[in-house]
Amino acid sequence: MPAGGVYTLSKEERICSKKLIDKLFGGGKSSSVASFPLRAVYMTAERADGEPQAQILVSVPKRHFKRAVKRNRVKRQVREAYRLNKQILIDSLKDRQDTKVAVAFIWLDNSLHTTEKVERSVVSLLRRISETL
Repeated sequence: MPAGGVYTLSKEERICSKKLIDKLFGGGKSSSVASFPLRAVYMTAERADGEPQAQILVSVPKRHFKRAVKRNRVKRQVREAYRLNKQILIDSLKDRQDTKVAVAFIWLDNSLHTTEKVERSVVSLLRRISETL
């Protein structure tokens, strides 16, 4: 990764593949950790050439926020917190270049939180995930 691209979140780093999403939520190979107001479901997979080492998905259920404006705000907060702190996860995969990790962040609360609280929660989840890898 180039030195200038450390704090970026490209399209390739987002989970778009229906197969990968189904594996992440359907298969028995994924694990889950929670740090209120977020839960992270993650799994490791074989990494192809040119693929990033970490991919994410952010889900904010409609049952928690009826208005799309609030759902989008929460998704922006989670993506920004991940973008600034993804190095925690990537550093734990340095010695295993053929492995990638897919992480889905799921919002659990019915209320909005400050960006600082969301960032603390994301950092906590990334540290716990990197410890188990």
